[in-house]
Amino acid sequence: MHPKAVHHCYAYRLGWQGTQFRANDDSEPSGSAGKPILGQIDSLGLVNTLVVVVRYFGGTLLGVPGLINAYKTTSQLCLQQALCVEKDIELPYQLEFDYQQMNGVMRLLKQVDARIQQQDLQLFCLIQAGIPKRNLARFLQETSNIEHQVKTRKVD
Repeated sequence: MHPKAVHHCYAYRLGWQGTQFRANDDSEPSGSAGKPILGQIDSLGLVNTLVVVVRYFGGTLLGVPGLINAYKTTSQLCLQQALCVEKDIELPYQLEFDYQQMNGVMRLLKQVDARIQQQDLQLFCLIQAGIPKRNLARFLQETSNIEHQVKTRKVD
């Protein structure tokens, strides 16, 4: 659509801890595009986020300070308009229990906002669930309180 748009500068931060990241200047002066974009992602504390700013040369030299300001401001305005979705960090657990304990186990999973990923409900039941990290201590405490203790183990 815009064939003169030759600069596609971007930055991203990935992973729930945000340890994977990259900033790319795409032939702009070093540090004038990718770092300001990444700085805006970081200022909002976002992860699993990618911002791409596309620019074409319109004939006016902005200089490094002007480029930094342009990329920073554009990223800031875009992120203000973006829909941010918060998701819980889930840890996978497997539960093994007798069918008679079904009500207690299902009540507990609901109370800790667990997401059931797989289940095999027979005489002996097996459920694999994602337990939100924020509720893990409660989950582990409550499973030990259920009659005829439920066996839990973290799944890798």
